[in-house]
Formats: sequence, C-alpha cells, structure tokens
Amino acid sequence: MLCTTRITLHGKVLYMKKTMVFILGLFLTFPLFSQSLTPVDSASEITFKIKNLGFNTGGSFSGLAGTINFNPDNPDGCNFDVHIDANTINTGVEMRDNHLRSDDYFDVRNYPQIRFVSVKVTGSKKNGTLFVSGKLTIKGTTKDISFPFTAEPVKDGYLFNGEFKINRRDFKVGGGSTVSDNLTVFLKVVARKV
Repeated sequence: MLCTTRITLHGKVLYMKKTMVFILGLFLTFPLFSQSLTPVDSASEITFKIKNLGFNTGGSFSGLAGTINFNPDNPDGCNFDVHIDANTINTGVEMRDNHLRSDDYFDVRNYPQIRFVSVKVTGSKKNGTLFVSGKLTIKGTTKDISFPFTAEPVKDGYLFNGEFKINRRDFKVGGGSTVSDNLTVFLKVVARKV
C-alpha cells in the first residue's frame, strides 16, 4: 500500500512537471504567433501625391479590406493581403475623378481593386522600422515593390505607417497624360483584432 502511494505521488509530480513544461513552452513560443487583424477602413488613410503640369496634386482611396497577420517580435510570420476599391478615387474634383475611373486610367469597371500581397517582412522593432516586400497589382499588372513601415500599438491592434513610390506607366495608368510618371503613396492603416 505504501509503495502504491509513492508511485501515485511520484506519478502526480511527474504529471505536474510535464504540465508545467507544456505551459511554460506555450508562453515562450506565444510571441512567435502573429495576431490576425482586419484593416479598419474608416480609421485608415490611403493617399497619393503626384505632379500635374509641375504642380502638386493628390487624392485618396477608400474601401480598404483584407487580412493582416502581424507580430513585431516575429517578422518572418507576418503577412499582408489587402486591397482598396479603385472606384473610390477622390481628388476633390468630380469630373477629374470620373476621368481617372475611365479605361485610360484605372479602368475600374474591369479592374475594381488595387491589391497588395506581401512576400516577406523583415526588420526589428528595436529600431522601430520594418520592411515589407510584396506584389502590387493595379489594372491587371503586378509589380514587385518594397518599402519601410512602422507599427504603433493601438487599442486591439496596430497603426501601420509607410510610403512608397511607383511609376504609373509600369501599371499602364494614364498613357500620355500631363501628370508626372512618378507618384508617392502614403499609408496610414489601422488594423484591429478579428
């Protein structure tokens, strides 16, 4: 009887040790898992700046949606798959916006979305800047882009800030228009836990 009690007692200790190791392992690997986030369109801003006849002009897009998996402690496990509604282009001039929706520019009837899918995220939260590389698709043309961004914790998620430059002709937007070939896109994206 005494021997059985010892074995049972020893078995409980062994069981408790295994449980503690398992729980400890979960806490140690938890930072490696990314949080699943959803972009919040109403709290985000996707804007652009371009020169037209030498003067700065710009606009914005909305309809932001997609999925983001993010953990600043594990950039390798992060990914972005987001898109905006090309029809929402807004430069503050309705006639110009309608022209930009036409076949010569964004052809929103045939290409309703502008999409970015990340391929790789690198960097460190220690210096505050991360880098993302991925595929940008506009008007049915996909090109590789890479740019730095920051991720600031906000309630239930993150605020991502970044900017990148593209050549509109690479995406067959605008043809021989008077606007500059190059434009800068500015990102201010709020994403929250699903």
